[in-house]
Amino acid sequence: MRQLLRSKIHNAYVTEANLAYIGSITIDEDLMDAVGLWEGERVLVVSNTSGARLETYVITGERGSGKIAMNGAAAHLISESEQIIIMGFELTDVPIIPRVVLVDRQNRVDRYLSETPSTIL
Repeated sequence: MRQLLRSKIHNAYVTEANLAYIGSITIDEDLMDAVGLWEGERVLVVSNTSGARLETYVITGERGSGKIAMNGAAAHLISESEQIIIMGFELTDVPIIPRVVLVDRQNRVDRYLSETPSTIL
């Protein structure tokens, strides 16, 4: 078994950093659907701005809001307005094609970067 990239939201912008919230990253439900992320799924978050890397879990954000919020302790590492990459992985024994989207400044899907985004559920 290997752990392979399954989902990737590339170049998203953090719209909120909330230290008082109990952990995780909130992601607009449209973006979650676009790459096949689930509520509670573990993700790796990388800041293109600061270089910080962290693991957390997904909380579903309001559909169409463009919201990407770093919550709890994660807000110490990645702040509002930073550009980030969000990645989900899958443990599998067969090759998979990841579902990858590039987003615009408002965190809306600009285009799919993977050849066949519908292959991953």
